[in-house]
Amino acid sequence: MKLRWHTTTLELAEPLRISRSVMARRDAVWAAVEHGGLTGWGEAVSSDYLGLPTDRIVRNLTAVRPVVERFPDPETLWDEYTAGALPGLPELPAGVLAAVEAALLDLVGKRAGRPVHQLLGTPTAPAAATTRTIGIVAPVPAAAQAARLAVSGFTALKVKAGSPDPGEDLARVEAVRTGAPEAGLLLDPNGAWTERQALDLLPRFAALGVTAVEQPIAPGRPDALARVAKESPVPVIADEDAVSYEDAVALAGLVHGVNVKLAKCGGVRAALRIHDALHGSGTELMLGCLTASSLGIAPAVHLADRARWVDLDGHLLLADDPWTGIGGTDGTVRVADRAGLGVRRAQREDVRKDMAQDGRQDVRRGARQDVRQDVRGTGPEGAR
Repeated sequence: MKLRWHTTTLELAEPLRISRSVMARRDAVWAAVEHGGLTGWGEAVSSDYLGLPTDRIVRNLTAVRPVVERFPDPETLWDEYTAGALPGLPELPAGVLAAVEAALLDLVGKRAGRPVHQLLGTPTAPAAATTRTIGIVAPVPAAAQAARLAVSGFTALKVKAGSPDPGEDLARVEAVRTGAPEAGLLLDPNGAWTERQALDLLPRFAALGVTAVEQPIAPGRPDALARVAKESPVPVIADEDAVSYEDAVALAGLVHGVNVKLAKCGGVRAALRIHDALHGSGTELMLGCLTASSLGIAPAVHLADRARWVDLDGHLLLADDPWTGIGGTDGTVRVADRAGLGVRRAQREDVRKDMAQDGRQDVRRGARQDVRQDVRGTGPEGAR
């Protein structure tokens, strides 16, 4: 087997403003596991917030390459990995582990002629309505965007909050409600409020039709988040406070939901562990994502039937998605009827250069570009 990678830049259709930052672009590193004439693909995206700049992704892929390439085939590697008998992979940063795991699953599925969801125990191809994010913008453009999305088929919208003046957030949500009166509304302040602010503001947002809120207060005080959840008129979903399996287990029964992002927890196996651990606790699963291409979002779509809330719109925020195969433009993400992850390169996108045969070109390139392309001209990128 061979492990290779390619680095590119994903440009957003328009900058996304959240409470702590604005993002206009980020790097993506495509990991490729090759064997027997077939290739499995996975994607890791750079994230300053998660401490994963491009050069760190590349360094970790370089370090884990010997671990991957010593196996005779992807099935043997997958069996060792799932049995917990494989040193090297579990120690990777979560985003890199998720990408390598996705590439392995994609390749194993292609070799077996089966889609990934079947490998994970779901016989029927998942499809789910996804939210679509509206950033921190003025009320008039927020209403216009909401109206366009509702016409396109979106039945749930996520509205970013956390402006210095909460009145601006209330006006934005009211405008979105006017533009899409039938849509369910999820609110996401990205931890911008104090506990007192959250308790004061959430009833006002509930009156405007908000049906759930993500991470209303700053992370690091799960006891305070639990208190907010207990008093909140709408479900409270932990995000920045629920990074790992251990975080999610500690919050079970204390909040209404946890936002599981594969790039945070370490991939589909970790997400399934969280799902099983939450069962019966009263805390339900939300599947979220970072801004990424369809390749990066695809593994989570194969888990969509396990979640109460689905927020898998990262690929829809891009100016030009270089991959295709999970839908979403009509408000529904769905698994393609193909083996593996089911994604393909979009024909309109050309690779800027051939993938380096041994990864050395991307090692040099990653060292040069590192965080600069992740945050160039935008300030530190947020949890999304």
